[in-house]
Amino acid sequence: MGTGLDKINKLLEHTERLRRSFRNFNFSPDNVKRDERRYSLKEAQELVGRSYQAIRDAENDGRLCPPEIGANGRRVGFTLSQINKMRDIFGTRLHRGKNDDPVILAIQNFKGGVSKSTVACHLAEYLAKQGYSVLLIDCDSQASSTTTFGYIPDDDIDENETLLPFFREEAETLAPYIRKTYWDSLDIIPSNLMLYQAEYELASNASAGSFTLLKEGIETIQDNYDVIIMDPAPALGMISLNVIYAANALIIPMPPAMYDFSSTISFLTMLKSSMESLELHLGPIEYKFVKILISRYDESKSAQQALVDLANDQFEGSVLAAKLRDSAEIASAGNRQRTVYELNGPITSPKVHNRCLTILDSVNKEVELLIRRSWASHSKSLRDAGLD
Repeated sequence: MGTGLDKINKLLEHTERLRRSFRNFNFSPDNVKRDERRYSLKEAQELVGRSYQAIRDAENDGRLCPPEIGANGRRVGFTLSQINKMRDIFGTRLHRGKNDDPVILAIQNFKGGVSKSTVACHLAEYLAKQGYSVLLIDCDSQASSTTTFGYIPDDDIDENETLLPFFREEAETLAPYIRKTYWDSLDIIPSNLMLYQAEYELASNASAGSFTLLKEGIETIQDNYDVIIMDPAPALGMISLNVIYAANALIIPMPPAMYDFSSTISFLTMLKSSMESLELHLGPIEYKFVKILISRYDESKSAQQALVDLANDQFEGSVLAAKLRDSAEIASAGNRQRTVYELNGPITSPKVHNRCLTILDSVNKEVELLIRRSWASHSKSLRDAGLD
């Protein structure tokens, strides 16, 4: 028969093989994930803010390299790196001013299944696609964000490449743990299962300094970034408390279901208590903005709309106008360890794909506007555009 432990070990052996087969299928032939997204000239004009002729003139005079020519003799489209090169040439790349603080944004809720990692990964790629310099910190030992970026966390990522050694105070900066991603202007600090060890170690030696470690680490590298996004575990632990203290902005994903609504109220209650305790010992915690994002929204369900109306009424302007609707395209892209932004074309259907992109863009544009409003250097351009 075998012991319970024998049965669990057997299951693990099978799941490890399945996970490797999953990546082999998604990233054949060499198991390396790349950004295969290519942007048309029309898309380049929109992203860069310059005309077709201006881009072609820059190619003709040597300031820009034209995109590759495919086997059919046509241009295959621009990479994101080439798009950002255009922005640099034309001076249209968005970034914070030198006197603006980077936005350090936590995507946090203490309940799982609220699309926390989905929000973090899509927002990180969206902001990088707009030209911002972005760092994504995976603070969750489940490592969903790390997996999205092409890794098998416990195979490809050693525990010494996560936040774990930093929480053990084996380094004075986060710099050694940052790695480039295939997505231009987006870096990541990855995670794996061993990061959970930090929960026990921080708790066993808890002091006021145990809650400031991540903030102090971010301060050593934040000048390199416009936005730093943190994806913490769906639990109130030592790492999550570090995230709460390190952040200067907060997005709370909340599906419009009664259990999720109730758990978010519990989260806010626990968050208030935790922040009061942290402030008592460490001083004020200031957030540029705190917003609830309605996630996993199905507009066809009237009961969900009733809860959305209730949330808008009770949370008094703290709910984002845009909602992250359920989409088969997000799920299908996730099964391929990709975001929807990484797809060159639809997996489901063109209609579903385009609708999903519109939904994602509406959410992320609203968050981007909150970020830009926190930067004094953007006030004039926002005012001129009627967005202040």
